[in-house]
Amino acid sequence: MSETVPRPTLEAVAERAGVSRATVSRVVNGAHGVRDALAERVRRAVEELGYVPNQAARSLVTRRHDAVAVVAAEPETRVFADPYFAQQLRGISKELTAHDNQLVLLLIEGREDHARVGRYLAGGHVDGALVFSLHLHDPLPGLVRRAGVPTVFGGRPDWEDGRDDVVYVDSDNRGGARAAVRHLAALGRTRIAHITGPLDQTSAADRLAGFRDVRAGADPGLVAHGDFTPGGGERAMRELLDRCPDLDAVFAANDLTAAGALRVLRERGRRVPDDVAVVGFDDMLPVAEQTDPPLTTVRQDIEEMGRLMARLLLRGPDPRTAADGPDAADPEPGTSGVILPTTLVHRTSA
Repeated sequence: MSETVPRPTLEAVAERAGVSRATVSRVVNGAHGVRDALAERVRRAVEELGYVPNQAARSLVTRRHDAVAVVAAEPETRVFADPYFAQQLRGISKELTAHDNQLVLLLIEGREDHARVGRYLAGGHVDGALVFSLHLHDPLPGLVRRAGVPTVFGGRPDWEDGRDDVVYVDSDNRGGARAAVRHLAALGRTRIAHITGPLDQTSAADRLAGFRDVRAGADPGLVAHGDFTPGGGERAMRELLDRCPDLDAVFAANDLTAAGALRVLRERGRRVPDDVAVVGFDDMLPVAEQTDPPLTTVRQDIEEMGRLMARLLLRGPDPRTAADGPDAADPEPGTSGVILPTTLVHRTSA
């Protein structure tokens, strides 16, 4: 049985550096007022001894925990199976890691989990929260507000309560949808269908609005409801083919939906793109490049969205100038947000 080696203490660092314990504490906690020469001696002693600050004690001094809660309003079966969430979490993690912050992942399996998440956020365990995948009438915004933690939301907010401090990051879902449908129309397609996402989420509602911007007055039967999953895409595609067998194009609300739609088209003997052209949304490379045929889709920078959410929370810049580059759209009135541009990526399916 190996012996436990005692952890170096603050007093040991002070003795090695030849300074007071208070001086070591100020240097370790990033406080000002210590001469450069003394601070360098302390840092050298910390490195030589391998001293690691006690986070609980440090938090009492700095009132910071160097931890951020990432709250996804989805069950774990969805979060860990959908590559969209993997890309967003990767962007968040990269930014937090670069600033020596820990990611605390909180998932919502059911309505009963909201109280648990609310208690955790209010308990002073984290410095802020990143909240995404909200659904209509979700209680999370109210819980976060009552917890009093700084928060950045992923996706355009769908609540209106007179507040002007809602910070969010989103993609130009409506503009991207318009580009997708205009592309299909430019190919000469006249019976263009749309498979929506869950319409209790603003991203899906905005993509449906973009479809309708271009196809105003289109046959209502050419719209079928999905849920951002391959299974939802399959069900909706079967419904559309049964209802409108003469359709010649499909705009799917995301790539997973498009993948399901492509499977059904192949089962029904429809050639893509000869008989039916298909466009998705997201440009998730594990999906879009491996469908048969490869998927034409609207690209949104999912990882960048996650990174920017974390950066807004940690650095607190003016959201109107936070995005890299000049192409971000203005935020919605009454909010402080960044809307990132989208681009159409051409592949074989359309």
